[in-house]
Amino acid sequence: MPPQIVKRRSRGFICVNAHPEGCGKNVERWVDAVRGKISAGPAVPKNVLVIGASTGYGLASRIAAAWGCGAKTLGVFFERPPEGDKVATAGYYNTVALHALAKRDGLFAASINGDAFSDDIKRVTAEALRTQMGPVDLVIYSLASPKRTDPRTGAVHNSVLKPVGQAYTNRTIELDTEKVVNVTLQPANENEIADTVAVMGGDDWRRWMELLLQENLLAKGARTLAYSYIGPEITWPIYRDGTIGQAKKDLERVAGDLDAMLANKLGGNAWVSVNKAVVTQASAAIPVVPLYLSLLPMIMKKKNLEEGPLEQMLRMFTDFLCASQPIKLDKSRRLRLDDREMRTDVQAEVAALWPQVATENLRTITDFAGFQREFRGLFGFEVEGVDYEQPTETDLKW
Repeated sequence: MPPQIVKRRSRGFICVNAHPEGCGKNVERWVDAVRGKISAGPAVPKNVLVIGASTGYGLASRIAAAWGCGAKTLGVFFERPPEGDKVATAGYYNTVALHALAKRDGLFAASINGDAFSDDIKRVTAEALRTQMGPVDLVIYSLASPKRTDPRTGAVHNSVLKPVGQAYTNRTIELDTEKVVNVTLQPANENEIADTVAVMGGDDWRRWMELLLQENLLAKGARTLAYSYIGPEITWPIYRDGTIGQAKKDLERVAGDLDAMLANKLGGNAWVSVNKAVVTQASAAIPVVPLYLSLLPMIMKKKNLEEGPLEQMLRMFTDFLCASQPIKLDKSRRLRLDDREMRTDVQAEVAALWPQVATENLRTITDFAGFQREFRGLFGFEVEGVDYEQPTETDLKW
């Protein structure tokens, strides 16, 4: 395919295409921001597997491990490649850029594109580790998917974003119309809760770790992390106490089981890391959260506390994973990277502004414009330094 001009196309609020050059610039900026920032030491990982490695926290983790620690990385993800005049997904173009930069900088990077829930992709990954990298000392599980086909039962599970027990009403931004409206969500039934736990809980993480252990592909002292979120009370009915929260509780139970398994076999550990709320393709789809994410970054920037995915992962590697002192955990054995978001003064300001936001003052009282820009940036649009009037190469491979 010859180069083509790629303009943002949307269906409602969601971008349905991606700009390869914009995605590349995003990755390049993250690489530049992390290079050489993590001190070498005995705890620095050398071989890292990231499951869910093409966007958001997974991509940021991979970049921090590679350019911050000099680690070899293998990323697993499910992204659509370019086909004819159809562009690829943003995660695909992110990975193309990562591979080009890794090659330039002499870093080992390998990627597997396929359904990480499947047994086939797990086996392909194990073979790639065996032949190209050797045992891994860090496994990051950062998978975000709305559905999962269980390879053992063939059952298809679809996750839902619903409260549990009773209906929930709160304010949100209707992203298509840019109106502030009340939204009422009906409670999930038992099947919906079970399906959400099957997709977003710890079962697949457990299967990955059991396979890697069985195949002798975990190094001595190997550690694994899965990512989670708790958030403020404003979002608890839909998040912490909702269907997603039930899945996250399952994730924490599995973390305890895996920790015992790794400690016993390899002297290793498993933890859940509670990260800060950031704009992602997934978070924008959760009712109430867009309004919260139009307020939170604005307040945190004023206090010089704001962090995006890369800054969060840089802090995770620097202060936790690569630190010489023992890792500090909360009472539930979790790493807490949401500590700045959850500061009392930050949440008090969010709570004070929350009832004041209306359609008429949305763009003055919040940073909804910043939320939109951040969201479009995920797809490579509205990225500084990119001329969107110029044709760009879309048929790319790594």
